[in-house]
Amino acid sequence: MADPGMSVTPYWELTFDADGDVDGPERDRLMAQVTEHGVRDLIVFAHGWNSDRSGATALYRGFFAPIPDLAPKARVGYVGVIWPSMRFSDEPIPDFPRSVAAAAPATAGLDADTRQALVAVFPDRADLIGRLAGMLDERPGGAQGLTEFGRLVRQLIDTEPHPGVADTEEEGEPLVFTQDPAAACEEFAGALAAVRSAGAPAPAFSIPNPWEGAKELLRQATYYTMKRRAGTVGERGLGPVLGALAGAAPGVRVHLAGHSFGGRLVSFGLRGLPDGVRSVKSVTLLQGAFSHYAFAGRVPQAPDRSGALKDRQGRIDGPLVCCYSHFDTALGTFYPLASRLAGDDRSCVGSEIAAVLGPEWGALGHDGVQAVPGTARLDLAAALTGPLPASGCVNVDAAAVVRRGGPPTGAHSDIVHPELARLVLAAGRIG
Repeated sequence: MADPGMSVTPYWELTFDADGDVDGPERDRLMAQVTEHGVRDLIVFAHGWNSDRSGATALYRGFFAPIPDLAPKARVGYVGVIWPSMRFSDEPIPDFPRSVAAAAPATAGLDADTRQALVAVFPDRADLIGRLAGMLDERPGGAQGLTEFGRLVRQLIDTEPHPGVADTEEEGEPLVFTQDPAAACEEFAGALAAVRSAGAPAPAFSIPNPWEGAKELLRQATYYTMKRRAGTVGERGLGPVLGALAGAAPGVRVHLAGHSFGGRLVSFGLRGLPDGVRSVKSVTLLQGAFSHYAFAGRVPQAPDRSGALKDRQGRIDGPLVCCYSHFDTALGTFYPLASRLAGDDRSCVGSEIAAVLGPEWGALGHDGVQAVPGTARLDLAAALTGPLPASGCVNVDAAAVVRRGGPPTGAHSDIVHPELARLVLAAGRIG
């Protein structure tokens, strides 16, 4: 339970594998000790794309640090969820130690850290990853090379042991991984060039290199895998653990928080929660990297379809708070481009992508929960002066603090702020 490097106590970890199986001794320690420590409010946080345990615990250390001073009289316990995901090393994380978040040079190739992370997340695929890395270094000419690269990427994402769970009913695999790889690489290269030039003082015109788009195709393929995996871990792993915890410690109030795909993980934990369990008192999503229609009873563009988490906010004995920021280019630009579920031959770049592709492809961390009647919408200042609604969905524009970060992901990982810790406390009525 005790971690000498953690900023708070009592702190536990729950480690899950890609199938959602939990580490038994860790689970049993939590069940046995949470009541012994007199915990009344238990904050359970799931990371997003961190390459290893050190990255996840660095996030938890930073995010949890202000909570004891913000709620000095509350009896709070903390759980860090560890699950197999990854981050490309060229994605900066504001305020993190260089050993955790050092950004690699912006090149089309794969640096050693990213290759190592890929191999760790995709066991037994080292040879395939080596071939992908070699092609990014060599950049074989013409569409034929890009087509072969796309074929190898498809092999990588087909290695998951099960298909996972979709965000909306009848959702299939994004066609960006099944259509012409050369065209997809060119589209990604154009989007990446636009994101980079947007922050330059005097953008210069240049023709995007499709091999930089090829690296982005690989990045999005790994994120697609992480997205599927997060749903599986949440539904098959975290949900049942929370059900067991409710039986072992019936007086403990649980508050779920998740960043990026970790937001998807804790949300799908609601789908795996046993019937009748009412111990979850709040859910806070920080830059959630899944569909903004996930909770919708009816998808506007397809009224016969609903979100995979339709009405699951009703499993919370409190509010579902969704933070979003327009500074998050990972979700504002690349998510809608990579998440298309049907053919779309319209071309677009940079900040225009979400608008051109339409709302069907949006993410929760870009514009909040959509198509759920009664959803409240607040800015961060209003949310913190509260009180927040006691139930239902609440969208909070967090751009006042979630605003730092360079290409390609922008402010997606800029979430370690006391204001957001306060928001978790406010959502759970802690202290």
